[in-house]
Amino acid sequence: MTGLLVVTAVPAEAEAVRTGLTDPTATVVPVGVGPAVAGAATARLLALAEAAGRPYGGVVSAGVAGGFAHRVAVGGTVLAGRSLAADLGAESPEGFIPIDELGMSPEQLGGAVAVTADPALLAALRSALPDAVVGTVLTVSTVTGTAASTRALADRHPDAVAEAMEGYAVAVAAAQAGLPFVELRTISNPIGPRDRGAWRLREALTALGSAATALDALGSAALDARRTDRT
Repeated sequence: MTGLLVVTAVPAEAEAVRTGLTDPTATVVPVGVGPAVAGAATARLLALAEAAGRPYGGVVSAGVAGGFAHRVAVGGTVLAGRSLAADLGAESPEGFIPIDELGMSPEQLGGAVAVTADPALLAALRSALPDAVVGTVLTVSTVTGTAASTRALADRHPDAVAEAMEGYAVAVAAAQAGLPFVELRTISNPIGPRDRGAWRLREALTALGSAATALDALGSAALDARRTDRT
């Protein structure tokens, strides 16, 4: 068994993670932007590793994200207690209907509309990152960019702290492979009306590198998680 697979969306995030992560058994790969390519590429990496007889011990989705104002500050770190597909569903005159309320079975959703972080991995990160905000991280295909959509999303998900574009898809790939999963994000901008001038991408990448030092503690936690799942 090899170590962790850490996937990011873009190379800049992968480079930031590598500045903090020193575990030589971990692999850091930028897999692309958005849920489709992130899920497909992660699943392929996991399948290839398993076929080669060197399966990964756990999966981490890492990168920058938008944060909900008053829930997490720009430059802050968030840990996903759940990674949730926030725009997977249907619109109706009464509002958004999540796909799990449309009669879809868990099997048709790859498990559920939200994937809970592995308890051992999340606990290890919380111990190493005591200032991190823990909550639901939303996965979206379209980044939120208006005041109205921000309010609707915040009202629909009162426990959400951030949104990004890959976590849920990576989580489903990990779940399909029977591997523990956790999502780690640092905040580059507040969620709201689109304003590139308010983004602090450089600061978020620096924070990501600092937070990535905590990933060194996950190797043993991932092994413990897999042993627990098998007993």
